[in-house]
Amino acid sequence: MLTPRGIRNNNAGNIRHSASKWQGMAAQQTDPNFVQFVSPEYGIRALSKLLANYYTRDGLNTVRKIISKYAPSNENNTTAYAEAVAKRLRVTPDTIINVNNHIPALIEAIIQHENGVQPYSLAQINNGVMLA
Repeated sequence: MLTPRGIRNNNAGNIRHSASKWQGMAAQQTDPNFVQFVSPEYGIRALSKLLANYYTRDGLNTVRKIISKYAPSNENNTTAYAEAVAKRLRVTPDTIINVNNHIPALIEAIIQHENGVQPYSLAQINNGVMLA
């Protein structure tokens, strides 16, 4: 079975290349679309930073608002994505949440949705979050 692209890139959130130069980016970026990190923890760190910024900087406080920005409808079935993530968090897509209290669970749900698998331990996720 082929390993999903996000897992191969140590970028389980499938963060696209942008002007941002992420901590832990691999020196060689051979994927033209998605950032490659030196370890899964640095990919998780980047995802954690994005989610925290969405909440603190942009005021996004529901799963639907977060996923609508993270996975826009021109590339994704955003409604299904938000529903899948909300279900894993045991909230509705429009429930107001303190994102900072849900970062590990949000990360797990996003990784699962993006890759079809979530292969990382809670320790790996927490280590990535602690790097943020």
